[in-house]
Amino acid sequence: MLSASTIKIVKSTAPVLEVHGNAITKVFYHNLFEAHPELLNIFNHANQSKGRQQAALANTVYAAAVHIENLSAIIPVVQQIAQKHRSLGIKAEHYPIVGEFLLKAIKEVLGDAATDEIIQAWGEAYGVIADVFIQTEEALYKEAETQEGGWRYFKEFIVTKKVQENDKIVSFYLKAADDKKLPAYKPGQYITVQVTIPGEKYLHNRQYSLSQAAGEDAYRISVKREDEGNPSGIVSVYLHEQLQEGDTLKVSAPAGEFHLDTTSKAPVAFISGGVGITPLMSMFETIATTDAERKTAFIHCARSENLHAFDTEIQERLEKMPNAAYIKLNSNEPEGIINRGFIKQNIALESKVYVCGPVGFMEAVINDLYALGFKESQVHFEFFGPAMQLQVKVQA
Repeated sequence: MLSASTIKIVKSTAPVLEVHGNAITKVFYHNLFEAHPELLNIFNHANQSKGRQQAALANTVYAAAVHIENLSAIIPVVQQIAQKHRSLGIKAEHYPIVGEFLLKAIKEVLGDAATDEIIQAWGEAYGVIADVFIQTEEALYKEAETQEGGWRYFKEFIVTKKVQENDKIVSFYLKAADDKKLPAYKPGQYITVQVTIPGEKYLHNRQYSLSQAAGEDAYRISVKREDEGNPSGIVSVYLHEQLQEGDTLKVSAPAGEFHLDTTSKAPVAFISGGVGITPLMSMFETIATTDAERKTAFIHCARSENLHAFDTEIQERLEKMPNAAYIKLNSNEPEGIINRGFIKQNIALESKVYVCGPVGFMEAVINDLYALGFKESQVHFEFFGPAMQLQVKVQA
């Protein structure tokens, strides 16, 4: 437990962190990697280069300061980040290192304004926050390794099949190299793929949604190829061009908080943009195989017809789903935009709605859903990148 004086000091620094958070986290990551370059084997280099990781950490530190006397208020954020940490292999021994460099960064950026009293209070607060993450992540590690076929950290998988889904997306079917049964996962979850790319000094980790329902003898991920000049593209280009059937990858156990509520019987709607369709495919297939009578709307938006993926697969599932509708939209056409009128016409107000796609796409869709009367508890979303909030107007 933190003392009242420590809580008061930490809360008083929240406005300063709101202003200087990004500057602090930029200094933090620079100094951290300079002293501990081995940590570059864990962190996503693309998120670093684009500043997304720095912004995510700044948001988290600020939220912790605001809610320091009641950390339970940020448990949903903790759970989301802890899932990502578990999938990346973050260990308890990493936290003291992070704490040391975070405090140094606060002092470096704020200078004399960061008094010894403030640094001491933040040191105590960080210890409590770190302990919350460590305990949460350890519980997730134990859950992952104790289920049948489960494991901790990474294990080797073999690429058994490689399928071109559209002009940009390729699916990879992955089977455990030890031939053990694969643990089940919640529809919508992801795995982390760890690759060694020729000519690259450090390992690269990327998280990809599992794009089919659990129950197969292999995991399937479906990867969009990014541009070669884009820092995000180094892994996807490697997977598309160099990884072949019979090659191996290291993979972590399925993780993630974005998943289908399989206990609900309410109508369900899936709204995806681009490669955001991948986790929704897992959810859709699960309903098709376990609850085919459920009222279901599947809406997918791509830039053009040649960029729609899984079309044949979806159509085959629909034949056995009497209460399901599938709508394809092309955003390069005037009628290809999802707006409030479209949502009102195609999605029942009592539906549970799952949204995934580019950030701007999701912000627009989610804000329209809330404006139409959908409750926060009905709307579930995931996006690709570090844990951070979207700019959505959450309904009171």
